[in-house]
Amino acid sequence: MTRSNVFITGFSGAGKTTIGRETAGLLGWTFVDTDDEIVASQGMAIEDIFSRHGEDEFRRIERETLERVARADRQIVATGGGIIMDERNRAVMEANGVVVLLEARPETILQRLAEQHAQDDVAARPMLEAADVEERVRSLKALRQFNYTLAHWTVHTDFLTPADAAAEVVRGFEMVNARLQSQSASPDDNSVIPANAGIHGDTAAQVRTSSGDYPLWVGWDIIEELGERVRSVLDPPAAYIISDNYVQTQARRAQRAMEGVGIPTHLFFIPPGEQSKTLETAQHIYHWLASLKAERGHLILAVGGGVVGDLAGFVAATYLRGMPYAQVPTSLLAMMDAAIGGKTAVDLPQGKNLVGAFYQPKFVLADVSTLQTLPPRELASGWAEAIKHGLIMDDDLLSTFESLPDEIQSLEPEIATDVIRRSMAIKADVVSQDEKETLGIRVLLNYGHTIGHGIEAATGYGRYLHGEAVSIGMMGAANIGWQMGMMSDSEVERQRSILATYRLPLDARGVDPEAVSEAMLSDKKVSAGAIRWVLLDGIGNARTRNDVPSDMVRTVLNDLMN
Repeated sequence: MTRSNVFITGFSGAGKTTIGRETAGLLGWTFVDTDDEIVASQGMAIEDIFSRHGEDEFRRIERETLERVARADRQIVATGGGIIMDERNRAVMEANGVVVLLEARPETILQRLAEQHAQDDVAARPMLEAADVEERVRSLKALRQFNYTLAHWTVHTDFLTPADAAAEVVRGFEMVNARLQSQSASPDDNSVIPANAGIHGDTAAQVRTSSGDYPLWVGWDIIEELGERVRSVLDPPAAYIISDNYVQTQARRAQRAMEGVGIPTHLFFIPPGEQSKTLETAQHIYHWLASLKAERGHLILAVGGGVVGDLAGFVAATYLRGMPYAQVPTSLLAMMDAAIGGKTAVDLPQGKNLVGAFYQPKFVLADVSTLQTLPPRELASGWAEAIKHGLIMDDDLLSTFESLPDEIQSLEPEIATDVIRRSMAIKADVVSQDEKETLGIRVLLNYGHTIGHGIEAATGYGRYLHGEAVSIGMMGAANIGWQMGMMSDSEVERQRSILATYRLPLDARGVDPEAVSEAMLSDKKVSAGAIRWVLLDGIGNARTRNDVPSDMVRTVLNDLMN
């Protein structure tokens, strides 16, 4: 049954009212703010209710207001920041609509609250009255965070305009309703059966390494089987999930799956983003593991994107001189790239991944259904790596990306799972042939990465997502390949067209080419001052070259960035 209300929850400053109004406009629905409803019914401001009658009375009024509002439909309902703490309120919202959490970092919340405080018509927030507002925000948000993660859908608003965030709310509303309808459909209808169900039928490949082989499991809705799969390969007395604040829902699903088979499992959340991939963050995790008396036979699980996977793998490789770990990637980019092959690392100010080790996981479990919660931009970033695999080694896979762009980008279960499985298998095969990048095979996976990493470093890892930078880097590499006589005009245009179809950037206007060039010279692929370039000698046929003239590189960078 379709749910016909959207209840927007989240901390003060997350944008519930502004984004709620935008969402109502997109759907043509009524916008309701429960705080406004309370003020109208009581004839006094929220802060006056708190001061005269206390918080308990306010929460009673708030609950009754929510129950009354929920009787109508086709509404976008912005709720108070603490409304989700009451189990009865959660039950009302879940029974009468889709619950959407608007998430934001404490820094973003503080900035927005300061801006709102400067406006005379913004009411005070009684729960935030404290001598140290920053500490109050952090502590109160931490107290509520678990209940926030119980929402049906989460939108991270830090870097979104209200219009973009509203579009994500609508996407979540439609996605949740589609999922609910699918779950309630009878087995005899024509609904799509999830691809690759079953513990053995969804093995995409076996990665063969010097430290042992391990499986890549790729399927739809398989994260619930995590505990059973762990039991099938090892028997840890305890487990430690390292994740980030943006994927708490998936991390807790993984925790429940582990504890469902009797493995006590602890959680450690890092702030999202490349800025967390440091030795300092690793040290925090070491202290956490030590406080829990982690042992060498226990298991570390990386649940999240590439940053989480790199960091958790590095910690696993170094704590107690090595603990077993496994990868549960929840971003497309991590599935395509970071989770496979045992490259673990942290960053230094001078560049990415400069401190690390090759340390292989016990398995990789990729649940394609978890990608449904990703914003379109992050999905596109991941498709860049998958398209790269087709460009360097598999023209048939590339043709699939060309012929089925709508089905792939909308994550149609069977098709999306198939192309992700095929792409992951390519990387597995390369890693199996050249585990530690000593034979000149694995380096081919770095097509587009030389310029891409330079762009990331030159822009402080904040302007472009990794896959976006790689997309630009692939266009630069294609241009070099064309000038070196390795690629034809039509092949360069074919690459450009595919990347554009998947909404990936093709240039980096406004970025300083000199800064990119300097960052490229710090890359790990530099030897004796010469860059080892990965270029295409025609589609599907990657080669390395170290004889690219510096003048040619300078011209290409200028073309990309000016």
